[in-house]
Amino acid sequence: MTALLQLENFCVGYGQVEALHGVNLTLNAGEIVTVIGPNGAGKTTLLSAAMGLLPSSGALTLAGERIAKPSVEALVARGVSLVPEKRELFGDMSVDDNLLLGGFYRWRKGERDFKARIDSVFEIFPRLRERRSQMASTLSGGERQMLAIGRALMAKPRLLMLDEPSLGLAPLIVREVLKVISSLRNQGISVLLVEQNARAALQVADRGYVLEMGRVVLTGPATDLLGDQRIVDAYLGLGAAETADSALVAADGSPQDSTPA
Repeated sequence: MTALLQLENFCVGYGQVEALHGVNLTLNAGEIVTVIGPNGAGKTTLLSAAMGLLPSSGALTLAGERIAKPSVEALVARGVSLVPEKRELFGDMSVDDNLLLGGFYRWRKGERDFKARIDSVFEIFPRLRERRSQMASTLSGGERQMLAIGRALMAKPRLLMLDEPSLGLAPLIVREVLKVISSLRNQGISVLLVEQNARAALQVADRGYVLEMGRVVLTGPATDLLGDQRIVDAYLGLGAAETADSALVAADGSPQDSTPA
């Protein structure tokens, strides 16, 4: 497989405090890769730095091209989009207008297919079509997450980075959102997914990285990590198969059996 994103000896610091220590990560084209770990492990920092929002050291390579100074502009221009944890929607603007802003960079380049792009987003999230004239601030939490993902998709990314997309959502909405994430590979979109919900993340991912205290401590195929006793003990917990299955979707998009393991 072709490496789409590579981080090598990737380090990020806040002043004198180093938050990420020599992280090595590879995401191949067509893959969903997840980063899991406890609160404070550096997961959000990793995405923010990979998107150019934080200064970093080490190497960031995108589709074989070394990005010497990662910046939001450089990454967006090369087909990378980020959905931040707080979603960062424009609350006093309509669903339609938030989506249009998501396609602004492509419009600036002279690409005028925004109507077709909005229609494609509405096909993925029909609920947004019903609320297209509503202000974003009036949407439910699940609808706001759908809008945040839809806005990112307006840029027609080849790599979508998602920070805690299930945060604060009801299990049924989590299931719907994860089903969409799983289906993105069919549209040629690779996904780097940061999630606190380790079981749900590993269920939809191809491979996973475990981040602790700013370091990668374990990596491997998602199915292997799901069965690793260290992951079960640290992140899945006793009875997790019973409590989390309602929020899961298999990698092929089908619901999981909720029978306890």
